[in-house]
Amino acid sequence: MDRSNGYEAIAEQFIAARNPEMGAAMVRAWVDSLPAGASVLDLGCGHGEPIGRILCAAQCRIFAVDASERLLAEFRKRFPAASAEHAAVEESRLFARSFDGIVAWGLLFLLAAETQKLVLGKAAKALNPQGKLLFTAPREAAAWPDAMTGKESISLGREVYRRILVAEGLALEQERRDGGGNYYYFASKRGRAGL
Repeated sequence: MDRSNGYEAIAEQFIAARNPEMGAAMVRAWVDSLPAGASVLDLGCGHGEPIGRILCAAQCRIFAVDASERLLAEFRKRFPAASAEHAAVEESRLFARSFDGIVAWGLLFLLAAETQKLVLGKAAKALNPQGKLLFTAPREAAAWPDAMTGKESISLGREVYRRILVAEGLALEQERRDGGGNYYYFASKRGRAGL
């Protein structure tokens, strides 16, 4: 069974096609909101562009997990000081740790609906007090074939994601869309004054 949702088979194509600036501004702003030397878990880290590079530049302590052996090998080559695990994110042992930040860029919607809920719950539990979560998924509930693998992608939609976050003790603090049409959810264990 392919735990990488098709990305192991197209790893080289993904590396070549990934725009290193797509999402970079949003991730940089999020990283700037974390404490100095923050511990950050990158879920579905891929080969590390641009998130691993941004975390490294900000001198974060990087923990990463990906289900694609090829993408993870490239990540490890680029960021040898990071702690990286080869696993499906929902099975990651890294959730036993605690983090100042957890990021899941371009990942959640690749997972089945129940797995998305499971991962968000594990992320919430692994965040330190004041910890922050950043993830991407379309605002609208929808299903579509992934542009690179053709496998089904599923967005639960903004209202369902908000309900999951609140149920897990997180506040949805902000939502934004970038120039490429990617939709970002910024959540935190800080307070309950969400959108």
